[in-house]
Amino acid sequence: MAIVLTILVLAVVAFMSNRVPMGIVALGVALALWATGILTLNQSLAGFGDPVVLFIAALFVVSESLDSTGVTAWAGQQVISRGGERRTPLLVVICLLVAILTALISVNGAVAALIPVVVVIAVRIGIAPSKMLMPLAFSAHAGSMLALTGTPVNIIVSEAAVDAGARPFSFFEFGLVGLPLVVGTILILALFGDRLLPDRAPAALPPDVSSHARTLRAQYALPEDATLVAAGTGVTEVVIPPRSDLIGLHVFTGMTTPSGDLVILGLQRAGDDLIGPDAILQAGDTLLLRGSWAHLEAHTAGPEVLVVDEPAMLRRTVPLGVGAKRAIGILAVMVVLLATGVVPPAVAGLLAAGAIVVTGVLTPTQAYRSISWTTVVLVAGMIPLSTAFISTGTADLIARGLLSLIGGASPSLALLALVVLTMVLGQLISNTATVLIMAPIATVLAADMHVSVLPFMMALTVAGAASFLTPVATAANTMVMEPGGYRFTDYWKLGLPLLLLFLAVAVLWVPVVWRF
Repeated sequence: MAIVLTILVLAVVAFMSNRVPMGIVALGVALALWATGILTLNQSLAGFGDPVVLFIAALFVVSESLDSTGVTAWAGQQVISRGGERRTPLLVVICLLVAILTALISVNGAVAALIPVVVVIAVRIGIAPSKMLMPLAFSAHAGSMLALTGTPVNIIVSEAAVDAGARPFSFFEFGLVGLPLVVGTILILALFGDRLLPDRAPAALPPDVSSHARTLRAQYALPEDATLVAAGTGVTEVVIPPRSDLIGLHVFTGMTTPSGDLVILGLQRAGDDLIGPDAILQAGDTLLLRGSWAHLEAHTAGPEVLVVDEPAMLRRTVPLGVGAKRAIGILAVMVVLLATGVVPPAVAGLLAAGAIVVTGVLTPTQAYRSISWTTVVLVAGMIPLSTAFISTGTADLIARGLLSLIGGASPSLALLALVVLTMVLGQLISNTATVLIMAPIATVLAADMHVSVLPFMMALTVAGAASFLTPVATAANTMVMEPGGYRFTDYWKLGLPLLLLFLAVAVLWVPVVWRF
């Protein structure tokens, strides 16, 4: 037990330092458990074959399919455009949109997709992005509780409940706490957000990709009605680098590239059009190329050119682009499989990810790149720590310590102690790692008190989602820090009221729905 607790403390310190990548910390935990003899090698590496890890990886592929085909862009444009130009209605629409998207494609995917949209709209109507971006991230945390796919934490606690001898949570069962959390979060943000959030210029703004076509038309003197970005075709701007094989090639506007797949719409040197006999490519020349999205990505990936704007980034801005209907259909089938329980969650996720590649929505390379390997390694590496907590009796020790502190009182008090401890730890390290550490303790608490483990697991999920007080608590909090111009101390001001809301729901509402 002393060894396990030492490994835990060292891991927490490493997470908090932000000097060691989270994936390396998680791998270090797994290897330390093997090196000290706490677990066998198979047990230490078992997390990498765990169905939870495979399901999480598959969800990243599903999320990327919606993002890359413009489904997310379409949803953002359609809903946010109806929010008007007043702060409160617009804020409510943004919060509802990100909550719903999060339930389907995860917190990080939804926030990353909507940050550019929200910033551009805020700037256009004269609202500081700092008034919108933190609510965006915090609403995503609430929305993660609407469905099983909202966050890896939901999947982890559902499997932990099964391991404890209880039933798994159904796909929409999380919504029983998710709905009041979303409503309460939006109310707090609408009523107090303007006063608790800074009015600050951002350190950096994401590009307004929607105006990118206008910029290119002006730069290369193209007709105003030139459709540069469409569902099947688009443009990209490239620069000829030193030692490129294209140096010395005679080119002109309107010609096709040597591959025959792309057309040169514009050609400039130092900002001036390059025409006539001098149109011999040199290092530093810029070209505007047009073609299908697949050809643009394939022919600009080599060392011959440097891409100014990645075709994949521009393609995401096309609402309901190529493959969107297939992506939506595959998502719908996956949701049905998860909701009905016909197959295990990992199987539903893997079938969906496989279908996305087979139907050509994403290439295998795009699918692999879409997976957040940091998250996968983090979960896989920390799962053995949960195993060690149980096998060495460490979870029993901590659980009984909590019970002794509360004097063996009611399960409600034990639940409160578990939730508070989880919330404190979740502000310092990844909420996924926090829940993996706390899940075995919750199991032992429920067993020692001879009550159902379900309310403890659901409360643990709510507490894990309440990562509001620091920018390092979740990736979503970190994402909005720079474009919002936030400082470390800005988070707790708005985060504290939301933390209290989540605490109340976890301790007071959860036991009403899931009885002890």
